[in-house]
Formats: sequence, structure tokens, C-alpha cells
Amino acid sequence: MTVMAERASSQLSVDTFERIAEFAEREDETVRFEFIDGRIGLKKVTDSNHGAIIMWLIRQCMQARPELDLNPTQGLKAEAYRKGRALPDAVLAPVDHFVGQGDWAYPHGALMVVEITSYDSDTHNRDRVEKPRAYAEAGIPVYLLVDRENRSVLVHSDPAPEGRYRDIHTVTIGGKVTLPAPVNIDLDTEGLKKYVD
Repeated sequence: MTVMAERASSQLSVDTFERIAEFAEREDETVRFEFIDGRIGLKKVTDSNHGAIIMWLIRQCMQARPELDLNPTQGLKAEAYRKGRALPDAVLAPVDHFVGQGDWAYPHGALMVVEITSYDSDTHNRDRVEKPRAYAEAGIPVYLLVDRENRSVLVHSDPAPEGRYRDIHTVTIGGKVTLPAPVNIDLDTEGLKKYVD
């Protein structure tokens, strides 16, 4: 993104961003935008291993908590005052919780958001800095980051209103981890080993 584009995006209203994102998605199904920290970001098309990790997580969640959906398409109104628009790789919530809420739902009722790192230059800032801050500000109880580059799973919990998670637990892929309340799911990440490049 050029400096001029960054300046322009920082001056956008949320309504203008939503119109741009809707137009782009209508014109090209492979293009999805986010609006975090006052900047437009491009949500890249995922690779096959990224998609396999999402499907693995969906199966784990369905087996452990069949009353919940792990939705890989729901956008959220994130950050303080819901001024951002985030596209998590998946959102865990009660079955049918987001029905009728449109592309950008309020985060109330979301129990967990999931992100899986990509192999691009922006993954550090996006998945390790901006997204945890936005999700904590929105009050989402658990943020699960599958960090393929570092071969680890990070469980962020206990969000503080100032935009940070007070508890971050890291486990090397292959280990076991408990997703804390309100999620209450035990994950044996051994199954992720075959999907990490």
C-alpha cells in the first residue's frame, strides 16, 4: 500500500470502508478487506494448509462442543467503540448466533476468534500486534493464534479494555493446550503437525 493510500484509508469512515469492501467482494470473490487501526488491509486468499487447519479446528470444536459453531466467514465489528472491521479466520459462538447480523456482526456473544499466520510480510503486525489488540478491545474472551512460522499455538485470554490480553499461553505444535472459559475445550495439537509447512 502506498503512503498516499495509507493516508487516505486513515481518514475513511467505517461506512465508507464497508461500501468499498462490499463493492470489492462483489467484483472479485478472492478479495476481502479489513479495517483495523484506521487502515484498510487486504485479507489474502489462503493456501491449502491454512484451510486444512481451519477444518481441523472446526472438527475439534464440533466434537467437544456441538452447541457451538466455528464460523470461518463471519466478519466482526472490532476495536474500541466497534470502529474496526476484522475478518478472523474463524469465530466461535453459539449455533446460529450470527444469523441475520450481516457481514459485520457485533462481537457480543463471540467466545473465541481464531487467526492462522500467513507467509507474508504483514503477518507479524496483523496477527501478532493489531488483531490481538482489536479483539481485546472488543472484549472477545479468547484469541487463538496458530503461528505456523514459529510452530506454536498461542492462547490469549482475559481481555483488558485498554486493548491487551492479560494471559497468553504458548505451546509448541504437538503439545496439549486448554482453551479457557468460556470455550472450555482441550486441544491436542499433534494433529496440526502435518499442516505446518
